[in-house]
Amino acid sequence: MPKSKKRVSKILKNLFKTGRKGLAWLVDPEKLEDSASFEQEFAWVKDSDLDLIFVGGSHLSRDNFREVVLSLQRLSGNIPVVIFPGSQMQLAEEADAILFLSLISGRNPEYLIGHQVLAAPIIKELQLEALPTAYMLVNESEITSVQYVSQTLPLPNSKPNLAQATALAGLYLGMKYFYLDAGSGAKISVSSEVIKSVKSVINNPLIVGGGLDSLAKVKTAYDNGADLLVIGNAIEKDPGFLAEVLNYKMLLNVSLNIN
Repeated sequence: MPKSKKRVSKILKNLFKTGRKGLAWLVDPEKLEDSASFEQEFAWVKDSDLDLIFVGGSHLSRDNFREVVLSLQRLSGNIPVVIFPGSQMQLAEEADAILFLSLISGRNPEYLIGHQVLAAPIIKELQLEALPTAYMLVNESEITSVQYVSQTLPLPNSKPNLAQATALAGLYLGMKYFYLDAGSGAKISVSSEVIKSVKSVINNPLIVGGGLDSLAKVKTAYDNGADLLVIGNAIEKDPGFLAEVLNYKMLLNVSLNIN
Protein backbone atom coordinates (compact mmCIF):
# COMPACT_ATOMS: atom_id res chain seq x y z
CA MET A 1 0.00 0.00 0.00
CA PRO A 2 1.48 3.43 -0.97
CA LYS A 3 2.32 5.66 1.96
CA SER A 4 0.06 8.68 2.48
CA LYS A 5 2.09 11.86 2.13
CA LYS A 6 2.45 13.86 5.34
CA ARG A 7 -0.08 11.61 7.06
CA VAL A 8 1.46 11.81 10.54
CA SER A 9 2.15 15.54 10.34
CA LYS A 10 -1.53 16.06 9.54
CA ILE A 11 -2.50 14.09 12.67
CA LEU A 12 -0.17 16.11 14.90
CA LYS A 13 -1.24 19.44 13.43
CA ASN A 14 -4.90 18.50 13.78
CA LEU A 15 -4.40 17.72 17.48
CA PHE A 16 -2.77 21.11 17.97
CA LYS A 17 -5.36 23.08 16.00
CA THR A 18 -8.48 21.43 17.41
CA GLY A 19 -7.34 21.00 21.00
CA ARG A 20 -8.12 17.27 20.88
CA LYS A 21 -5.81 15.22 23.07
CA GLY A 22 -3.79 12.44 21.45
CA LEU A 23 -1.98 9.32 22.59
CA ALA A 24 0.99 7.40 21.22
CA TRP A 25 1.98 3.95 22.43
CA LEU A 26 5.76 3.45 22.51
CA VAL A 27 7.00 -0.08 21.83
CA ASP A 28 10.63 -0.94 22.63
CA PRO A 29 11.94 -3.66 20.26
CA GLU A 30 14.39 -4.83 22.92
CA LYS A 31 11.52 -5.96 25.12
CA LEU A 32 9.40 -7.72 22.53
CA GLU A 33 10.17 -11.43 22.72
CA ASP A 34 7.23 -13.14 20.99
CA SER A 35 5.57 -11.26 18.11
CA ALA A 36 2.69 -13.74 17.75
CA SER A 37 1.54 -13.52 21.37
CA PHE A 38 2.14 -9.77 21.36
CA GLU A 39 -0.13 -9.33 18.32
CA GLN A 40 -2.76 -11.54 19.90
CA GLU A 41 -2.71 -9.62 23.20
CA PHE A 42 -3.08 -6.25 21.50
CA ALA A 43 -5.32 -7.26 18.59
CA TRP A 44 -7.99 -4.86 19.89
CA VAL A 45 -5.76 -1.82 19.32
CA LYS A 46 -6.63 -1.45 15.61
CA ASP A 47 -10.22 -0.65 16.57
CA SER A 48 -9.29 1.80 19.32
CA ASP A 49 -8.89 5.57 19.46
CA LEU A 50 -5.09 5.31 19.59
CA ASP A 51 -3.53 8.03 17.44
CA LEU A 52 -0.01 6.73 16.77
CA ILE A 53 2.31 3.85 17.56
CA PHE A 54 5.95 4.78 18.21
CA VAL A 55 8.71 2.18 17.90
CA GLY A 56 12.28 2.54 19.11
CA GLY A 57 14.57 2.57 22.12
CA SER A 58 17.90 3.72 23.49
CA HIS A 59 19.52 0.32 22.93
CA LEU A 60 19.49 -2.07 20.00
CA SER A 61 21.39 -5.24 20.80
CA ARG A 62 18.86 -7.44 19.01
CA ASP A 63 18.51 -7.49 15.23
CA ASN A 64 14.73 -7.38 15.26
CA PHE A 65 13.81 -3.77 14.48
CA ARG A 66 12.25 -4.42 11.07
CA GLU A 67 10.48 -7.51 12.44
CA VAL A 68 8.91 -5.43 15.20
CA VAL A 69 7.82 -2.72 12.75
CA LEU A 70 6.14 -5.38 10.59
CA SER A 71 4.43 -6.82 13.66
CA LEU A 72 3.12 -3.40 14.62
CA GLN A 73 1.86 -2.78 11.10
CA ARG A 74 -0.08 -6.04 11.24
CA LEU A 75 -1.86 -5.14 14.47
CA SER A 76 -2.23 -1.38 13.92
CA GLY A 77 -4.90 -1.35 11.23
CA ASN A 78 -5.01 2.27 10.05
CA ILE A 79 -2.93 3.64 12.95
CA PRO A 80 0.41 4.98 11.67
CA VAL A 81 3.63 3.42 12.93
CA VAL A 82 6.29 6.04 13.63
CA ILE A 83 9.98 5.41 14.28
CA PHE A 84 11.29 7.02 17.47
CA PRO A 85 14.97 6.37 16.76
CA GLY A 86 17.74 5.79 19.25
CA SER A 87 20.28 5.81 16.41
CA GLN A 88 20.54 5.82 12.62
CA MET A 89 20.37 2.02 12.77
CA GLN A 90 16.69 2.09 13.76
CA LEU A 91 15.17 2.48 10.30
CA ALA A 92 12.65 0.41 8.35
CA GLU A 93 10.85 1.27 5.12
CA GLU A 94 7.67 -0.39 6.38
CA ALA A 95 7.13 2.41 8.93
CA ASP A 96 4.91 5.36 8.05
CA ALA A 97 7.14 8.12 9.39
CA ILE A 98 10.13 8.95 11.56
CA LEU A 99 10.66 11.55 14.26
CA PHE A 100 13.73 13.34 12.90
CA LEU A 101 15.06 14.22 16.33
CA SER A 102 17.70 16.71 17.36
CA LEU A 103 18.58 16.51 21.06
CA ILE A 104 18.65 20.27 21.60
CA SER A 105 18.72 19.99 25.40
CA GLY A 106 22.21 18.44 25.20
CA ARG A 107 25.55 19.46 23.80
CA ASN A 108 26.68 16.16 22.28
CA PRO A 109 27.15 16.90 18.55
CA GLU A 110 26.42 13.29 17.63
CA TYR A 111 22.84 13.69 18.83
CA LEU A 112 22.46 17.27 17.65
CA ILE A 113 23.45 16.58 14.02
CA GLY A 114 25.87 13.63 13.69
CA HIS A 115 23.44 10.71 13.55
CA GLN A 116 21.04 12.83 11.53
CA VAL A 117 23.58 13.34 8.71
CA LEU A 118 24.13 9.59 8.50
CA ALA A 119 20.42 8.81 8.53
CA ALA A 120 19.13 11.51 6.17
CA PRO A 121 20.06 9.87 2.82
CA ILE A 122 18.59 6.55 3.99
CA ILE A 123 15.36 8.21 5.10
CA LYS A 124 15.06 9.87 1.69
CA GLU A 125 15.65 6.54 -0.07
CA LEU A 126 13.07 4.77 2.12
CA GLN A 127 10.58 7.61 1.46
CA LEU A 128 9.73 7.94 5.14
CA GLU A 129 7.82 11.01 6.25
CA ALA A 130 10.39 12.92 8.31
CA LEU A 131 9.08 15.02 11.21
CA PRO A 132 11.62 17.70 12.29
CA THR A 133 11.43 17.42 16.07
CA ALA A 134 13.17 19.34 18.85
CA TYR A 135 13.89 16.66 21.45
CA MET A 136 14.36 17.85 25.02
CA LEU A 137 15.24 15.69 28.02
CA VAL A 138 13.75 16.98 31.28
CA ASN A 139 14.84 15.17 34.44
CA GLU A 140 16.89 15.99 37.50
CA SER A 141 16.30 13.13 39.91
CA GLU A 142 17.79 10.10 38.15
CA ILE A 143 19.90 8.87 35.24
CA THR A 144 17.70 7.39 32.51
CA SER A 145 18.74 5.19 29.60
CA VAL A 146 18.57 7.95 27.02
CA GLN A 147 20.66 10.25 29.22
CA TYR A 148 23.29 7.56 29.67
CA VAL A 149 23.44 6.63 25.98
CA SER A 150 23.44 10.22 24.69
CA GLN A 151 25.92 11.38 27.34
CA THR A 152 24.00 14.61 27.85
CA LEU A 153 22.59 16.42 30.86
CA PRO A 154 18.82 16.88 30.95
CA LEU A 155 17.05 20.15 31.61
CA PRO A 156 15.92 20.37 35.25
CA ASN A 157 12.22 20.30 36.08
CA SER A 158 12.88 23.18 38.45
CA LYS A 159 14.02 25.52 35.63
CA PRO A 160 11.01 26.07 33.34
CA ASN A 161 12.56 29.28 31.99
CA LEU A 162 15.57 27.31 30.76
CA ALA A 163 13.29 24.78 29.05
CA GLN A 164 11.36 27.64 27.47
CA ALA A 165 14.55 29.28 26.15
CA THR A 166 15.71 25.94 24.74
CA ALA A 167 12.37 25.43 23.00
CA LEU A 168 12.53 28.94 21.55
CA ALA A 169 15.95 28.15 20.11
CA GLY A 170 14.47 25.06 18.48
CA LEU A 171 11.59 27.14 17.12
CA TYR A 172 13.94 29.70 15.61
CA LEU A 173 16.00 26.89 14.09
CA GLY A 174 12.85 25.79 12.25
CA MET A 175 11.72 22.78 14.29
CA LYS A 176 8.03 21.98 13.75
CA TYR A 177 7.39 19.56 16.62
CA PHE A 178 8.56 19.57 20.23
CA TYR A 179 9.09 16.54 22.44
CA LEU A 180 9.61 16.85 26.21
CA ASP A 181 10.82 13.52 27.59
CA ALA A 182 11.60 12.54 31.17
CA GLY A 183 13.08 9.28 29.87
CA SER A 184 11.84 5.71 29.76
CA GLY A 185 10.84 4.44 33.18
CA ALA A 186 11.45 7.78 34.89
CA LYS A 187 9.89 8.02 38.34
CA ILE A 188 9.15 11.73 37.92
CA SER A 189 7.44 12.94 34.76
CA VAL A 190 7.97 16.31 33.08
CA SER A 191 6.62 18.97 35.44
CA SER A 192 3.46 20.94 34.76
CA GLU A 193 5.51 24.16 34.96
CA VAL A 194 7.89 23.03 32.20
CA ILE A 195 5.06 21.83 29.95
CA LYS A 196 3.11 25.06 30.41
CA SER A 197 6.19 27.23 29.92
CA VAL A 198 7.23 25.54 26.68
CA LYS A 199 3.67 25.42 25.35
CA SER A 200 3.29 29.18 25.83
CA VAL A 201 6.00 30.03 23.27
CA ILE A 202 6.14 27.38 20.56
CA ASN A 203 2.73 27.58 18.80
CA ASN A 204 3.40 24.06 17.49
CA PRO A 205 2.38 20.50 18.44
CA LEU A 206 3.81 19.49 21.82
CA ILE A 207 4.63 15.85 22.63
CA VAL A 208 5.29 14.75 26.22
CA GLY A 209 6.54 11.38 27.46
CA GLY A 210 8.43 9.58 30.20
CA GLY A 211 7.22 8.61 33.65
CA LEU A 212 3.52 8.74 32.75
CA ASP A 213 2.51 5.75 34.85
CA SER A 214 -0.77 6.98 36.36
CA LEU A 215 -3.96 8.68 35.21
CA ALA A 216 -3.15 11.57 37.56
CA LYS A 217 0.11 12.23 35.68
CA VAL A 218 -1.68 11.85 32.35
CA LYS A 219 -4.27 14.41 33.43
CA THR A 220 -1.60 16.87 34.56
CA ALA A 221 0.26 16.64 31.25
CA TYR A 222 -2.89 17.13 29.18
CA ASP A 223 -4.18 19.96 31.37
CA ASN A 224 -0.95 21.92 31.02
CA GLY A 225 -0.73 21.82 27.26
CA ALA A 226 0.48 18.46 25.93
CA ASP A 227 -1.11 17.67 22.57
CA LEU A 228 0.19 14.10 22.38
CA LEU A 229 1.31 11.87 25.24
CA VAL A 230 3.72 8.98 24.76
CA ILE A 231 3.44 5.98 27.08
CA GLY A 232 5.57 2.86 26.90
CA ASN A 233 7.14 1.55 30.08
CA ALA A 234 3.89 1.70 32.08
CA ILE A 235 2.14 -0.41 29.41
CA GLU A 236 4.97 -2.95 29.48
CA LYS A 237 4.35 -3.37 33.22
CA ASP A 238 0.55 -3.29 32.94
CA PRO A 239 -0.88 -3.85 29.42
CA GLY A 240 -4.31 -2.83 30.70
CA PHE A 241 -3.02 0.68 31.32
CA LEU A 242 -3.22 1.42 27.59
CA ALA A 243 -6.99 0.84 27.60
CA GLU A 244 -7.34 2.94 30.78
CA VAL A 245 -5.59 5.93 29.24
CA LEU A 246 -7.49 5.59 25.96
CA ASN A 247 -10.77 5.59 27.86
CA TYR A 248 -9.71 8.65 29.87
CA LYS A 249 -8.63 10.44 26.67
CA MET A 250 -11.98 9.71 25.03
CA LEU A 251 -13.92 11.07 28.01
CA LEU A 252 -11.67 14.14 28.15
CA ASN A 253 -12.19 14.91 24.47
CA VAL A 254 -15.94 14.48 24.88
CA SER A 255 -15.94 16.88 27.82
CA LEU A 256 -14.02 19.37 25.66
CA ASN A 257 -16.66 18.87 22.93
CA ILE A 258 -13.98 17.70 20.49
CA ASN A 259 -14.67 14.76 18.19
